[in-house]
Amino acid sequence: MKRLLIIALLILGMFPVLRADEGMWLPLFVSRLNYVDMQKMGLHLTAEEIYSINHSSMKDAIIQFGNGCTAEVVSAEGLVLTNHHCGYGSIQSHSSVEHDYLTDGFWAMNKNEELSNPGLTAKFLVRIEDVSARVLHEITSSMTEKERSDKVFAIAKKIQDEAIKGTHYEANVRSFFNGNEYYLFVYEIFKDVRLVGAPPSSIGKFGADTDNWMWPRHTCDFSMFRIYTAPDGTPAEYSKANVPLKPKQFLPVSLNGVHKDDFAMIMGYPGTTDRYLTSYGVKLAVDQTGPTIVSIRAKKLDIMRQDMDADAAVRIKYASKYAGIANYWKFFIGQTKGLKRLDVYDQKKQIEANFTQWVNEDQGRKEKYGEALSDISQAYAELEKYNISRIYFSEAIRGMEVVAFSRNFENLYNELKNKTPDQAKVADLVKKLHETADKFFKDYNESTDRKLMAAMLEMYYKNVPSDQQPAQMADIVKRCNDDFGKYAEWTFKKTFLACPVMVNVFLDKPSLKTLEKDPVFSLWLAFSANNKKFSDISDKANEQLDRGNRLFVAGLREMQPEKKFYPNANSTMRLTYGQVLDYYPADAVHYDYKTTLKGVMEKEDSTNWEFVVPAKLKQLYKTKDFGPYAENGELMTCFLTNNDITGGNSGSPVINADGQLIGLAFDGNWEAMSGNIAFEPALQRTICVDIRYVMFIIDKYAGARNLVDELVPKVNQN
Repeated sequence: MKRLLIIALLILGMFPVLRADEGMWLPLFVSRLNYVDMQKMGLHLTAEEIYSINHSSMKDAIIQFGNGCTAEVVSAEGLVLTNHHCGYGSIQSHSSVEHDYLTDGFWAMNKNEELSNPGLTAKFLVRIEDVSARVLHEITSSMTEKERSDKVFAIAKKIQDEAIKGTHYEANVRSFFNGNEYYLFVYEIFKDVRLVGAPPSSIGKFGADTDNWMWPRHTCDFSMFRIYTAPDGTPAEYSKANVPLKPKQFLPVSLNGVHKDDFAMIMGYPGTTDRYLTSYGVKLAVDQTGPTIVSIRAKKLDIMRQDMDADAAVRIKYASKYAGIANYWKFFIGQTKGLKRLDVYDQKKQIEANFTQWVNEDQGRKEKYGEALSDISQAYAELEKYNISRIYFSEAIRGMEVVAFSRNFENLYNELKNKTPDQAKVADLVKKLHETADKFFKDYNESTDRKLMAAMLEMYYKNVPSDQQPAQMADIVKRCNDDFGKYAEWTFKKTFLACPVMVNVFLDKPSLKTLEKDPVFSLWLAFSANNKKFSDISDKANEQLDRGNRLFVAGLREMQPEKKFYPNANSTMRLTYGQVLDYYPADAVHYDYKTTLKGVMEKEDSTNWEFVVPAKLKQLYKTKDFGPYAENGELMTCFLTNNDITGGNSGSPVINADGQLIGLAFDGNWEAMSGNIAFEPALQRTICVDIRYVMFIIDKYAGARNLVDELVPKVNQN
């Protein structure tokens, strides 16, 4: 009971100073907010070595990889490490039944063998600047939320344009603390990122869905890429003339290993958290959002898995899609359980009670913050009415692949509706649609999508309130007599959108009449219009919620002036620091901070694709051929830290006290799945692959000595 009380108090933030392992901190403020604590924990670097805009620093080795992960530069030639699941889409895109890199792995033994990935980018942070005063200077309390939002957008646009004028940089002004502060981020984005290496999925995805979010873990979750630039060092699209990036900074690899209580920090791009979420938001997440998403995704995964198991070509086509759906299917299961188990709703209610008491003690506070919680309560009461419908549109309607694909034709449809269509615009739209169609059909299986359509429409019909369904839903039910499989069969026979040949025929001579008559496109128009109708109804509630949250967070910070507050994650660079640490997930249960290759062998199951162990890895284990990567005769695979991360941190470097790379963060643990909403100090852990396991796979398993020498030039080759 005492232990649970301590956890609750920490989550409530009732201690005046946060534990050092909690917080996703802006690196701009490391010197002011964090550096003393980091030194006490063992850091040997200066604050300037971590973040500087005048000199190269650690931040210059960290990149936002693609649209949703982190990676780090690890050599003087632009070599990059990230997670296997972050590179999974690129690995899959190069795979075929004949060259199955997902199953067999891929290794470029020289730079000429590295594979280009159109659309994949590497984003470097140039600088961060606090622009709060400038943005908020023109904001008044009499503004409506829409007026406020429009004004902020206009000011932010001006700041961004000024920041990048005369450069090739990009810039974004981002909101922090629910609109109470604003920061400018300037980036340099490279567009030629090539695949260099990846282990087979039996190593890089070992344990797959069963082990996902779980400890102990034995996954060597890494892949390798290289950034290329124009000969002058500037970003450029793919070209044979491009050269490897000469980075401002790269992280050296350490083979010294990790031990309990060692200092560990992580820099990366966490996606989103909602640590200041109120009890009203927690209730919606537990009662509606989590369970609804889980049920829809479970059905999609079941349909995909059956077809993937039956056909190798379908398995390759759907591998990346399946992994993306499965990841957050399991996440929402764990989050809902965690929020209930740790009584987060009741803890949030207590915070709100403390806030209300503080507000009511002063008339000025009542005038400023008195309506915050009532705004939030009223907004959620309204939003709850349409939440199920909103989720089903996002997860089920757009989960029908051909329906989601058809939305790309909406701009062409709108142009063709004009009395005199702009033929130049039509030609441009047609060109883009050809490109979109090529990408779509590369990884598409019609029979799988037909099953998805039947299942998704049936779930939508049974679970979305009837008065929130489009009128076309009644026509569908009437046509198929409640047999949605029959409706899907009819739809796929009638549509041109599920066939690449027919799509190309249409694009050669686009016709408004053809689009209007197409049952798939009609389905998209009906459901998207219906969703917009209820989104428009919800706009006022969302504005009320924005206002309430902004005032609530401002009040919380004013209420606790001695507390170090960190902003919610929003896909901007953050630093988190802590220790290598074990944990106790339940009574009489203890988890060590590390795992070894022995655990891989213990989990082996040749009848289960998730736990197949490659023959060569078994042989290396049997002969103990671990090279210089072992410690006391054992090869470490993964380890734990108490760093504060979330989605988007995948691939982030785990860095020791000397600024060296000791591992890659790739997951959180099951017992702390509520962490996006409430940090759990006693339970929350980051699961990391040990860099020595990564090096062992590159060296001993793959034999890619060219990469080993680039990463650690002096590694013993025995």
